[in-house]
Amino acid sequence: MKVILVNGSPHAKGNTYIALHEMEKIFAAEGIETELLHIGNKSIRGCVACRSCAKTGRCVFDDEVNVVASKFETCDGFVIGSPVYFASANATLVAFLTRLFFSTHFDKTMKVGASVVAARRGGLSSTFDELNKFFTISGMPVASGQYWNSIHGREVGEAEQDIEGLQSMRTLARNMTFLMKSIALGKAAYGIPEKEPFQRMDFIR
Repeated sequence: MKVILVNGSPHAKGNTYIALHEMEKIFAAEGIETELLHIGNKSIRGCVACRSCAKTGRCVFDDEVNVVASKFETCDGFVIGSPVYFASANATLVAFLTRLFFSTHFDKTMKVGASVVAARRGGLSSTFDELNKFFTISGMPVASGQYWNSIHGREVGEAEQDIEGLQSMRTLARNMTFLMKSIALGKAAYGIPEKEPFQRMDFIR
């Protein structure tokens, strides 16, 4: 089994990394392969709604989005980490996720998703909700921990002092591992839930 962890912070080894790395330790102990990708410092533009991906299955802008797409397709779990900026995720990360989820057409059903957020003080829950929406629109179960998946710290490294936050990351990783393994067993025994043809409704006729 493999989990992709996306660091959406501009800082490669900042507080968001501390949270994700705490999860990595648990995944390693549980025999789960991981790959940590640093996205937050990249130059990633937003979606321009050209819909080229509907024909080609890949984004027209050939950058990290297309590189990560193949990794996303084959992984069992996907973790998104972001600092909080104005009660929202890093804009670079949001641009990346918007294009990644929109341009990839493989079935994401039952891949397990989790998001973690880091902040000095506030805006954590709104950012947490923002990131989880990428999972829930895609049929991905969302792993939870013992609280909202957050950690506190302003200066680089301060998150190491958030004992509760670090514990939350470890709990999240254990719960995510259990969920991925349980889904794998369920798939083997029962397959995945039946899907009805999508019924699209528009409000403007």
